[in-house]
Formats: sequence, structure tokens, C-alpha cells
Amino acid sequence: MPEISRHIRLLPSALRNQIAAGEVVERPASVLKELVENSLDAGSSAVDVRLDNGGQSLIRVRDDGCGIPAAELELAITRHATSKITALEDLEHVRSYGFRGEALPSIASVSRLRLVSAAAGAEVAHALEVEHGRVTASSPAALPRGTLVEVRDLFANVPARLKFLKSPATEFRRAQDWLSRLALARTKSAFTLSAGEREVLRFLPGQDLRGRLGVIWPGSIVRELLPFDAERHGIRCHGLAAPAGMRQQRADRVLLYVNGRAVTDKRLFAAVREAYKGRLISREYPLAALFLEIPPEEVDVNVHPAKSEVRFRDESAVFSAVLHALRGALDNAVFAGAFPEAPEAPAAAEQDGPAAGLPDREPRRPGFWGSLDAPRLLRPDESETPGSWEVRRTEAPENPGDTPRPVTSRASLPRAAAPLREVAAPYGGADPMPADPAPAAMAARRPAPAASGQAVPSAAPREPLAVGGFSYLGQVADTYLVLRDAQGALVLVDQHAAHERVLHARIAAGGFSGTGQLLALPLELRLDAAERERLQEARPALEQLGFALECAGDVLLARAMPPGLSRREAGAFLREALAGMRDDLDDIFVSMACKAAIKAGQRLTDDEAAGLLAQWLATPGAPTCPHGRPCVLRWDAADLERLFKRR
Repeated sequence: MPEISRHIRLLPSALRNQIAAGEVVERPASVLKELVENSLDAGSSAVDVRLDNGGQSLIRVRDDGCGIPAAELELAITRHATSKITALEDLEHVRSYGFRGEALPSIASVSRLRLVSAAAGAEVAHALEVEHGRVTASSPAALPRGTLVEVRDLFANVPARLKFLKSPATEFRRAQDWLSRLALARTKSAFTLSAGEREVLRFLPGQDLRGRLGVIWPGSIVRELLPFDAERHGIRCHGLAAPAGMRQQRADRVLLYVNGRAVTDKRLFAAVREAYKGRLISREYPLAALFLEIPPEEVDVNVHPAKSEVRFRDESAVFSAVLHALRGALDNAVFAGAFPEAPEAPAAAEQDGPAAGLPDREPRRPGFWGSLDAPRLLRPDESETPGSWEVRRTEAPENPGDTPRPVTSRASLPRAAAPLREVAAPYGGADPMPADPAPAAMAARRPAPAASGQAVPSAAPREPLAVGGFSYLGQVADTYLVLRDAQGALVLVDQHAAHERVLHARIAAGGFSGTGQLLALPLELRLDAAERERLQEARPALEQLGFALECAGDVLLARAMPPGLSRREAGAFLREALAGMRDDLDDIFVSMACKAAIKAGQRLTDDEAAGLLAQWLATPGAPTCPHGRPCVLRWDAADLERLFKRR
């Protein structure tokens, strides 16, 4: 190992340039990024890019920008020489992509570079040739307008860096991704990318964001993206995002921009994930192109040599702005063509049932379901059970010539052990179903098994129930509710997931309001020190759900539990909550809804199923359960034909 000198000295210029190059120039994609950003800062309306051998042999960028005067070409390849800032104050109001003056000299130090530029108003262009940081030629050249930069033999003089490059195909793909991201931010400019003589990408000038995304993402995805544009705390957040039903297994289609600059920011990404919480499961990611516009003095873009990371002065305000914009889009989303429109809901003044127990709040906005967000339901008779619904069916006439007559039946979900008027009122629905019905009751609902060889009598045909614009056809596997929509499509609803969504909405709105089911014998749990500490934080939320809790030393006594839970489920729920398995209050609500919801395999009568469907359709976020799993699947005629291989 060589002995380290103890004397302080200036590093040679060539070594300084290569150290700077290590910060800015990682691979062909980073060279492309720096050169194209310079072109955009020069006001270019068209940028043409060519890469040979993945960019290792040649990277050529040509633009029609303002150009560089001949007298300043050598300054352009000198470190810390720039036209984009002049004083310290300019760093707080940076609006250009590059401003450090490091890109060109860093690139020139690890390649053979040729720079040709025609400044605006100049009669002739000028060229400069640089080899590994040394100027080798300077002469007039032919170029009508703008700037041409050619970078050849990248890292030829730095073999240690060269061996870390991937295959040409991989390096080209990374460069393609970078150019695509830049093109999304500057939709007024045209871009082309070629691999040798073959054109790979073309972005036309004046395309909107959806048109640009259509070049790089499948059209079936881009057509379903939801626009959003909202301002909060002086921060504008706009772009396109996928509806909750559209998901992927990787995070590479979450594109983030700050003041037109593509960034990778953990806080912004966390805000996007939070907006989709309860709409996607933890292993899934949304798709979004999100643009944040914030006053330049509120963001520091100088924290990373490649300027791919930023620092916000008020991170909580940025998080809130992103969350507000995306949630607004998702809550107002209409999944085009997914479900038919139902009849308009009655005016608020006519709905004395659902609105009676609601706290003052803004009216419901249309959601994923469009007008199905508030389906038409007949008002329950106030003298009857508060949790019942009226469901209409058409009864066949006795005589062929008679007109069919509508018949109204009352649907009610099974009642929990304790009265739940506070729960039922906010959403106008019935009480939640018991999570673990008695075996005798379950057996009474199931048909007796047929003896061997004995024919099972078929049920008499009946007209389907009409619920919120759907026809309820029956139950499959005692788990899935089968419907037909107005367009004749087949719809399956997971009864457990749908009931989870209903209960979660009620709990989050304070539906239980501390109403608990008293226990003859209290539920006892022995707590360790960590669980006792956690109890102090979680106790208000647990009591809000309906638990009545007392502590006797290291023993927790639950003298009441939320209605709809069995003792076993209540004990398991408390263990989860006190073990810190739930990060926040909403996680506790999700767990509570999951345990209280009806289970897969529970038989429902037609009227019970119709009552559940009516409540679910009127609940925000109906398409997914609180865990983010889908509640509903739909197949139209074309989908079924594909499944049966008829097309």
C-alpha cells in the first residue's frame, strides 16, 4: 500500500475533472440527461438524440436552441462556468435544469467530445474538439442553428469505470427512460431518440401529458388515467394517476417532478402511497405522473450533484398537498364504462333515513361508481326495524295477458347482539352481520344433503332482486354475490370485502360511538410492559370502538366489546392492537372491520344479500376493501367471449 503524503497540495486539473465526472457522469444515461437538459435550458423546441452501442461508442444531441457564441465555447468546457446564475441569491430561485457548470467539462474529461454551436445572429457556426479534457482543435463549422454535441468513446480513458457498464441494450434502455421522463415535463418541445439509424422514440411538439404517456405506456392504461389538479398551501399538484383498480407490482411507473425537474424523493413517493392506502395492498403500486409546482425558494435543488434529489423547506405541507390532490381525484373518479348508471338518488330533503344521524359535513362527491355512489333505495318505514331496506322485485302475472306487478319486500341484515342505531344511521343501512353466527342458524340456512342417487329438487325460478341499478341473481360458494348490470355484464361481489368496506366507513365516521356489548364474564388478557405502554396510546381509540377496559396490575379486563365480535375475535383484536401491529388509528379501524365483517362461506338469504349490496353501493371507496383488495369483478360480453375462447 503506497504511503500517504501528509502535505496539502492542489490536485491537478485533470484529476479534479475526473473526480467531478464521477459525481455527474455515471453512465450514458446521465450524459444524455445533462446534454438534453442543456438543450432545454437553451430554449430548444426540438431535440434529436442518437446513441450507438448503448451510448458507449456515440452519444449525439442536436437542438435548435439559442446556441453558444464562438468566443465562449472554451468557457463552456471549463468547470464552474455557467450562464444560468450570477449571484448567491440566484441559487434560491433556480428555474433552469443545470446551473453548476460541471456537466460539459466532466463529460469532456472522460470522452472525446465535439461541440458545434451557432449562436443566434451569428453568420457561421464554430466547433471545438476536446479529448479527455484537452482542447485539440477549434475551427469554423457548418450548422444552421442551435448546438450539436457528440460524445465518443465514453470512459475509454477510465477502464475501471468502463467495466461497470451493463450491456448496450440495458444502457440504451436506461437512456430511453431518462429521455422519456424529460419529455413528459416539456410537452411543447419535440424529441426523437434513435439507436444507430433506427428511430425508437418520437414525441411530437404540443402533445399533452396523456399523449406523451401514450408513447411509453400501453394505451389501455393511459386511457383510464385520472386527471388531477389542486392547490394547497400555495403548492400546486397536477398530473395523471391510475384509478384504484389499476395496479402493478413495481414502483417504476410512479413518476415525480418538482418544478419540471424529474426527481426521486422518498417523501413524495410516501405521499402517493398514502393516497392509495386502502385501495391497494402493500405489495402493489399505483401508476402516476405527478408534477409539483412550488415557489423556488421553498425547495433546494442543489443537494445532489445530478440534481435528482431535492429538499423541501416544509415537508409536511408538500405531503399534504400531494395527498389532497390525489385523494380528490380518486374519490371523484368514474371508472369509464365499468358499471351502468343507476337512477338519480332522491334529494337530500327526501332522505330522512340515511342523513338523520350524519354529522355536519360536505355532501358526498361522485366516486368510482359515478351515479351508483348513491343508488336509489326505497325509504324504510320508520315504524319498522331501523336497519331494514325495501327491495323491489317483479312478480310474474297469474294470467298470460295480465301486467306484471311490482312486489316490495323488506330486507334486513342479521342483527348484532346490541342495538346499533348509532351505527346504522350514518349510512342508512342495517346493523352489521354477526361475524360468527351460531352453527344451528347456519345449518338451518343450508339445504340438507341429498341421499346417494337421490335427485335434488330444483328451486322454483324467481325474478331477480333489483338493487341500485343491478339485478341480484344469487350467491356462489356462500362467498360471492352474483349480479347483472344494466348493460348485461356479469358482476361478482366478495361479501366479506364489501362488508369490510361498509364497516370501516362507519367506524371511521364514529359510527360505534363507544356503544359496546356488555359481557357477563369480562375478557382477561395478561399484558407485558410493552403492551401496557401501548395501551396508554391506544385506549381512547379502543374505547371509541366499544371496548370497556380496566387494568388490574398486569391484567387487562374488557367488560364490554364492540358488537359483532365474538370473544375469541375480540381477544385477538386486542392482542394485535397492543402488540403494535397497527401503525395508526386507521389500521385499528381496518382490523376491527375485518374481524366484524361477515365471513366467506356464510350463507345469506336474498334479502340479506340485497341489504348488504345496498349499503355497500352507498359507501365511499366501494370498489376495494380497506386492505386494498378488490370487492368487485366484472365481465362484459366481450370478456366472456375471450374466456370461452370464442374470439
